[in-house]
Amino acid sequence: MGNKEEFFEHIEQGYAMKGDYITVGAGMLDGETMTNAYIKIPLKTMNRHGLIAGATGTGKTKTLQVLAENLSDKGIPVLLMDLKGDLSGIAQPSPGHPKIDERQEKIGLPFEAKGFPVEIMSLSEQNGVRLRATVSEFGPVLLSRILDLSVTQEGIVAVVFKYCDDNKLPLLDLNDFKKVLQYATGEGKDEFQKAYGRISTSSTGTILRKIIELEQQGADLFFGEKSFDVDDLVRIDEKGRGYVNIIRLTDIQDRPKLFSTFMLSLLAEIYSTFPEQGDSERPELVLFIDEAHLIFDNASKALLDQIESIVKLIRSKGIGLYFVTQNPTDVPDDVLAQLGLKIQHALRAFTAKDRKAIKLTAQNYPISDYYDTAEVLTSLGTGEALVSALDEKGRPTPLAATMMRAPMSRMDILSDSEIKDVLDNSKLIKKYNEEIDRESAYEILTEKIEKAEKEAEKEKEEKKSTSRRSSSRRSTRMNPVVKVLTSATFIRGVLGVLKKVIR
Repeated sequence: MGNKEEFFEHIEQGYAMKGDYITVGAGMLDGETMTNAYIKIPLKTMNRHGLIAGATGTGKTKTLQVLAENLSDKGIPVLLMDLKGDLSGIAQPSPGHPKIDERQEKIGLPFEAKGFPVEIMSLSEQNGVRLRATVSEFGPVLLSRILDLSVTQEGIVAVVFKYCDDNKLPLLDLNDFKKVLQYATGEGKDEFQKAYGRISTSSTGTILRKIIELEQQGADLFFGEKSFDVDDLVRIDEKGRGYVNIIRLTDIQDRPKLFSTFMLSLLAEIYSTFPEQGDSERPELVLFIDEAHLIFDNASKALLDQIESIVKLIRSKGIGLYFVTQNPTDVPDDVLAQLGLKIQHALRAFTAKDRKAIKLTAQNYPISDYYDTAEVLTSLGTGEALVSALDEKGRPTPLAATMMRAPMSRMDILSDSEIKDVLDNSKLIKKYNEEIDRESAYEILTEKIEKAEKEAEKEKEEKKSTSRRSSSRRSTRMNPVVKVLTSATFIRGVLGVLKKVIR
């Protein structure tokens, strides 16, 4: 192991930056903080994604907060997935504390209390800017991945979308999609079979059941209008600070399918909308996904492949993705391999399984002459972490045990009245919170079916009426009295008598 002077030089050289960067803390050796041995993350590599991991209570959320507020200060908008409900305090400056002053003194950084521009958003009925997307915008491939459909069922979904495109039927919400599926094997079966081939009722039944399962997790609130425009995530305030967009997800923690649906929809929309950035000097937008295991738990192979593809491709759009979770093993290896920044807080070794996981975690970090990584992982204190980033040339920086700086904003949630103030001042609330229910596939097909039923009923009544008239004529002609009264002999005889009388 090297001495402190060598370590200080090692950190200074490894974290020397020419471009713009964020300072997250100061390096530590043998439990002692090296003042001014700053650990810096270049903005240029923050679209190369990252991981913030560690046991509960070790400081993950505060690290997320530090990164978010410093990005905002640099004019870079941020999107936070707030599943625990403890990030809204970013809107208010820190009240300060002696322990914060002590920490900042050890790091060698002054402390400045600040609040940041915040937009509060919601997927559910919680207060906030409503986030919605239409089924059409989701597209057949992504919808099939979310529903975990077979190849045959994916084909049916593609046919449904094609039919709606051909017939100008807007697919806005899940009711629209279900109506078209039912129509394809019901009233419109002949129409579908003639144009697109036969559709199996057993397959459409399976798809309908999976849609109902998605609805039960609250997806009916997410699908619909007005669709959220992802360009509204990259707003800058009048002071040049990026907005911190906080999505309140506290009421959907037990609905991972909805969370995954939203995340994939959002990432796919960002990828298709944002222009290519190339080798940009700073990210366009940075997303932090707290409790990231909710995306990966119980995800199908197809869904994991979709996530991996998006993670690989989206960085070219200047988008950084940061997964926040308890253990790196919560993230699939193929995704983990794409993450350039790793901030690892303490792990606890209570069992043999824990110790094995710690050894595996240590192997994800560069070999260091200054640390036994597995040992350091269990001895880190709250607000301390092992950091490995990428330098401006994309090379891993030296592994550094780091005392993380304190957030400048409040490390607590906003009160109800403070949240109300944020919402009252939101321009996006006015734009997105009006519910729109325009005519779409459901209404158009319902009207079409009702019209066809009325025409069929009218035709049936006409046939009945014709049948009655025909029957009446036949019965009249067959009546013996009528036969006598209408016979030529009878008519001549009666008329002849009448004529004589008249004369």
